[in-house]
Amino acid sequence: MAKDPICSMMVDEKTAKFKSDYNGKTYFFCAASCKATFDKTPEKYAKGSAGGGSHACGCGCGGH
Repeated sequence: MAKDPICSMMVDEKTAKFKSDYNGKTYFFCAASCKATFDKTPEKYAKGSAGGGSHACGCGCGGH
């Protein structure tokens, strides 16, 4: 399992529909909106300081 860097939801890498590669690492997302947020400014989220389940991403996953 991988943590969505935007909303902190745990995502199964094997079944994840949304993913992005940045600086040689693959990031997995629970929803298209989380992926889009990451893709706009990946350097902000790749550091691991973002997320935390604020629902600011609007993903609607409810899994936080």
